[in-house]
Amino acid sequence: MSAEAADPGAPLRRRSRPRIDLRRLGRVALRGPVSRDRLPDAISHVAEAHRAHHPDADLTILRRAYVLAESSHRGQMRKSGEPYITHPLAVTLILAELGAETTTLTASLLHDTVEDTEVTLDQVKEQFGDEVCYLVDGVTKLEKVDYGAAAEPETFRKMLVATGNDVRVMSIKLADRLHNMRTLGVMRPEKQARIAKVTRDVLIPLAERLGVQALKTELEDLVFAILHPEEYEETRALIAAATGPDDPLETIADNVTHTLRDAGISAEVLIRPRHFVSVHRVRRKRGELRGTDFGRLLVLVGEDADCYAVLGELHTCFTPVISEFKDFIAAPKFNLYQSLHTAVVGPEGAVAEVLIRTHRMHKVAEAGVVALGNPYAQDPAAPPQTEPSDERADPTRPGWLSRLLDWQESATDPDTFWTTLRDDLAQDREITVFRTDGGTLGLPAGASCVDAAYAQYGDLAHTAIGARVNGRLATLSTVLSDGDTVQPLLAQDTASGPSPDWLDHARTPAARIAITGWFSDHPDEAKPDPETADATGPGTRGEPAAATEREAPARSRSGPRPTGVVVDDPNAQVRLAGCCTPVPPDELTGFVVRGGAVTVHRRECPAVAAMQEIGRAPVVARWEDGEGRESDAGCRVTLVAESFGRPRLLADLTEAIATADAAIVSATVEPPSEQRVRHTYTLRLPDAAGLPGLMRAMRDVAGVYDVSRAQHPAPAG
Repeated sequence: MSAEAADPGAPLRRRSRPRIDLRRLGRVALRGPVSRDRLPDAISHVAEAHRAHHPDADLTILRRAYVLAESSHRGQMRKSGEPYITHPLAVTLILAELGAETTTLTASLLHDTVEDTEVTLDQVKEQFGDEVCYLVDGVTKLEKVDYGAAAEPETFRKMLVATGNDVRVMSIKLADRLHNMRTLGVMRPEKQARIAKVTRDVLIPLAERLGVQALKTELEDLVFAILHPEEYEETRALIAAATGPDDPLETIADNVTHTLRDAGISAEVLIRPRHFVSVHRVRRKRGELRGTDFGRLLVLVGEDADCYAVLGELHTCFTPVISEFKDFIAAPKFNLYQSLHTAVVGPEGAVAEVLIRTHRMHKVAEAGVVALGNPYAQDPAAPPQTEPSDERADPTRPGWLSRLLDWQESATDPDTFWTTLRDDLAQDREITVFRTDGGTLGLPAGASCVDAAYAQYGDLAHTAIGARVNGRLATLSTVLSDGDTVQPLLAQDTASGPSPDWLDHARTPAARIAITGWFSDHPDEAKPDPETADATGPGTRGEPAAATEREAPARSRSGPRPTGVVVDDPNAQVRLAGCCTPVPPDELTGFVVRGGAVTVHRRECPAVAAMQEIGRAPVVARWEDGEGRESDAGCRVTLVAESFGRPRLLADLTEAIATADAAIVSATVEPPSEQRVRHTYTLRLPDAAGLPGLMRAMRDVAGVYDVSRAQHPAPAG
């Protein structure tokens, strides 16, 4: 496949200038030195594009960067047969057309010098300064001779860490990959496919998250052509067949233009053709394509208020499709994107999608963070910093990037990092939830209370027992929505750990890595035996709130034993089973589990019979001194309340529990069945003697008809 065939964007884009002939520029680059009073001819196109966005830019540094790049790459050729200097020139031109500032363009000209020539970072720093040196270093690949198979994932890790401090690093990388993809036709098919898959899984999601739509859409089309050639050709044929003089969008665009002119609104109405992948997605969604499905109307205005004025006129003078309306101006996307989306019905029932935005919004929508210029430039009006900071505050660093930088530190294994990175980038939507202290948490769509717990508390979230979502008790598996207020609840017992089921509910890499790491450090906890059935407790389908009712460490003669239990082996670690939560003066029996620990149950617990059926020998256990004396830590017990459903029932029950001086460790409420509700509470009491009074207080709550100690059936052995 030729480089031209791999560029499906050409028929759809209205470019401000024709595609540059890089072979000609390569010959110009090799003609020898130029005079100091003018730019080399080879970068005149870069200078022209740069001055279009930055009329007052000083081009002297670009000339010096080009001279160094051309001289250091001289003699090197690309696989296409072009002089190598054509590659950094093309990358720089891409960024210049997007509006990148001079420092970024300087670094893009030099981005391969340290990697492929004798030029060193020290030389770059000496001639061009710290900023350019940092950007060049950020995009320089790690050597395979040093990292082997881990070179690619570790290179991306290095780039992402550098991007966390300067987003311009990833801008250069995206432009670099775009030019490489444009010329990928000279590679072997298997190498084309490998590069295209990495582009699809990593680079395109990064371009989306950084808002660089101009690069993202062309990369999507190039990947589409390589990985799905048949569907690509079908889409190309459909677009070619739809191209003609009778474009229904032209008619609607003329009507919109006249409508806005009559309303006195100054606006530019354009037809924005869809790129190949967009047409393919619409076809898969709708089946048969309509004439208006091959493009959208773009309305550009001067001010934010004009956007809503245009929307009002369109909805007044045309029939709107209300389900298609989205306001990304009031609520911008997490990648800086702002626009109003709507759809209107034109003549003969044709439906046209319309995008409404200001010229500034359009620039950001196309170029994303590239359009923001230098985010670190000092504002002359701002007061000078009194203390230097080692880490620059990046106003363009979004929440997803901060989360990525946090979890990558824990993913020390390159394979884990690479897999987790692709999974993380596949989450293409983000929500914001509020903490009770007024802070916010940025999470991927579909995140649960498990994710919120780890995002807020880190490894302390291992002790999570549930959450409050919008003021109501919720299990850790509860999926959060945008705007929710979440308060993770942590147990006082810092020795407890997560449930394996949490991995089913975790969406963020930080949560998954932390949970997996905990089980790696505690292998005996990963697959509980039947006698440790309390690890899943009374919750339904392994809900995390129930999973916190795990065995609580008791006290042996060789160390602290909070509940005062004695077993035959004085050196054994003793745990109270959460399935029956024994308290004095319950009669006890125990069983040896993995690691030599002893799990202690009430004798009537169903788990005891299950253990005996599979041949487990019981261990004699009793309360210390035979009198059930308690330590200062109190005791823990699980109670089940059966009740009729009514408003404020949960609030009244929790108030009764608090009045009895008991602390709620975890709670689950099963869905109502025939107006009856089952509540399961694991409680910590200061003294087991208070248990009867607590149960009476709970039974006195209106609507509660029974309160009993938990008796959970043990799973089959």
